[in-house]
Amino acid sequence: MERHWKISDTEFEEQFSNNTFKPLWFSHEAHLRLAWIYVTKYGKEIAFDKYSKQLKTFADKYNAEGKYNATVTFASIQIMSHYIENSDAYDFQDFINEFSQLKTNFKEIISKYYSDDIFTSEEAKQHLLQPDLKPFHE
Repeated sequence: MERHWKISDTEFEEQFSNNTFKPLWFSHEAHLRLAWIYVTKYGKEIAFDKYSKQLKTFADKYNAEGKYNATVTFASIQIMSHYIENSDAYDFQDFINEFSQLKTNFKEIISKYYSDDIFTSEEAKQHLLQPDLKPFHE
């Protein structure tokens, strides 16, 4: 089990909002959990705003220059929102068990929307790029 499970969703959000979350705990699954917390609590639009601002702040605090990616952040919220809408889960643990492909095949899921590798693209890191293969579900 990953380290981020040691704290509740409320503590997770609070620590991330206050920029006190432990960087070694911030795995891919923790990214997904934070997106899940924000989308389920605030809705897609507010979630994206909070998620992107706080990820930038987190990256800046830990000198992870070049780690923040505007397009991946946007895509993550869009994809998570779609899966949440199609889920019966009441918590993130049930949600990620229901949609384990989010944890294991996230790049493959994003590649359904983007023809380029947005994970390494400098343009995608700096600017929010819309999908060029198919639009996100609205």
